[in-house]
Amino acid sequence: MSDELKRFLDQVHPGITTFDFDGKETPCIELDAKKYDDMLSKVAGQPLSINTDLNILQDGLGNVFVQVTLTFSHGNIVENFLVNAKTDLAFFEALAKTSMIALSSPKSNYGKDNVFMIQLPRPEKAQDALVIIKDALIPKI
Repeated sequence: MSDELKRFLDQVHPGITTFDFDGKETPCIELDAKKYDDMLSKVAGQPLSINTDLNILQDGLGNVFVQVTLTFSHGNIVENFLVNAKTDLAFFEALAKTSMIALSSPKSNYGKDNVFMIQLPRPEKAQDALVIIKDALIPKI
C-alpha cells in the first residue's frame, strides 16, 4: 500500500451511512455531538443555502475517494468530509437518487428528529458524480 493511499484511508470520515427516510435510502454524515450542536446554533432560524461540492480523487487502481465540502451561506461554516467510495458506494447511490444529504449527531433518531437535511439544487450533478465514481472503481490496468 502506498503512503498516499494510507494517508487517505487515515483521513476518511468514519460517520458515513444511509438511513430510511420516508421509504428512500438517504445519505447521512454523522458528526460528533458538539460539532453538530455548534453548527446548528450558528445557523438556526436563518435563511440558509449550502453549497455542496464533490471532489473525486482516484488513482486508476480502483481506489476512489470523494472530498465532500459543505459551505454554509451563514455562520462562517465550511465542512470537509473524505469518503471512501469503495466502502461507501451506497452513500453516493442514495445521493444520486434523493439529491439530499442528512447531517446528524450520534444522539439523532434517524428520519425522525435532530437531523439536518440538505437539498442539492442540481440533482444531475450527483448523478454525474456517481457515474464517474463507478467508472473509477474499476482498475485501469
